[in-house]
Amino acid sequence: MIETLPASNSAVAKDARKLLRPLRRDLVGLLRQLIRVNTVAVPPNGNETPAQLVLRDFLREKNLRPELYEIAFVTESRSRWRRKDRRYAGRKNLVARLRGSGRGKSLLMNGHMDTVPPGRSPWSASPWAGNLRKGRVYGLGSFDMKGGLVAQAGVICAMKAAGLRPGGDLILESVVDEEWGGGGGTLAARLRGDSADACVISEGTQLEIFRATRGGFVVDLIVKAGDPTAYFSESEVLSPAIPVGRLLGWIDSWSKKRKKMKGLGAYAKFPDPAPVQVLAIESNRLDPDVPLSVPSDATVRLYFQFLPHEDVPAVISDIRHSLKKFGKSDPFFRRYPVQWKPLLGSPLLGHELPLEHPWTQCMIASAAAALGKEPVVTAAPYPCDAFLVHRGFGIPTLLFGPKGAGAHNPDEYVETESILQTAEALLTAALEWCGG
Repeated sequence: MIETLPASNSAVAKDARKLLRPLRRDLVGLLRQLIRVNTVAVPPNGNETPAQLVLRDFLREKNLRPELYEIAFVTESRSRWRRKDRRYAGRKNLVARLRGSGRGKSLLMNGHMDTVPPGRSPWSASPWAGNLRKGRVYGLGSFDMKGGLVAQAGVICAMKAAGLRPGGDLILESVVDEEWGGGGGTLAARLRGDSADACVISEGTQLEIFRATRGGFVVDLIVKAGDPTAYFSESEVLSPAIPVGRLLGWIDSWSKKRKKMKGLGAYAKFPDPAPVQVLAIESNRLDPDVPLSVPSDATVRLYFQFLPHEDVPAVISDIRHSLKKFGKSDPFFRRYPVQWKPLLGSPLLGHELPLEHPWTQCMIASAAAALGKEPVVTAAPYPCDAFLVHRGFGIPTLLFGPKGAGAHNPDEYVETESILQTAEALLTAALEWCGG
């Protein structure tokens, strides 16, 4: 960590604050506009382009020249990172660039425009209301991650308004298809040739610096048994509902096993560094239009997370071998084997950038200057596109973004003041990293 803050960082942070001050109201307004546009993505499709047009128009008003481009070419790519179950026709990435003089390092600011669905639980107001209350903007995607995108937009707009030309290129990209483990938008940007010497992704990080992310894998464990037409019968009516309890016991054993793992590097202090989580259990439905009947099938949706250093395919192979062994030991599951169905295809991987890396040190010093205190440097409790940028294309990547709560849940919100703080830290970092 940096023990003393260089005087230059403090001066640059003050300049960054002055440059961003005139944009404060505009940035909050942009965020509310973006939230009011439905950008839900559910594989294989997504609806991000209408909001990309809003962002494009905002950047144009600030005298930038953003570009929207189709990413359907990804479907023809032979990249190992391509998701084969996604459709990209009509879905567009946005990129805006401040050309550097060639005398400094380039910086990529990456963010995603898509959101998950609002879910079935009730919201206090419409998920797309974009209401501003007591310093918070509420709405679907406010924290994950339109607030971070707006902060990044503030950085490039402030530099453009001041007439500053960085030494290296400053690139803002808003991508599609990040949720549901997609990565298609970020992959398209890299295949297109947009690259940089460093990258920051402004997912919500509570103004902490995440120098690592987890990997992740979602799988459905499906059990089918019995004959639903035999519900009214003198003989036993088979159902997987009770045996699934034993399957949950097997899952719990894996949860305990993974919890005993020793976290390394950025995850060294995490009490549960690689969690195993049950996301859903379904065996018949409780809806009033579903007749009373014994279910003939059951599904458990399971989420494994992995540390950056792990051999993920090997771990998944061990899990599958363990499941097979469990099934053979149980009379019910010997007769009705558990089916293994990955939800998102191949797993996401983790990534980690060393603490001593120049980009990490630059971001620490810049955030300290902008926030007035040493930032927390830790690791993300989730996967994201960072591994694709970092491991797939060799661009050193950090996460840094605003404060908020409720991602993937009702009444999601982001704190408006933290959006400005994010922008100040990022602008300070851009000025330091890219040079003049």
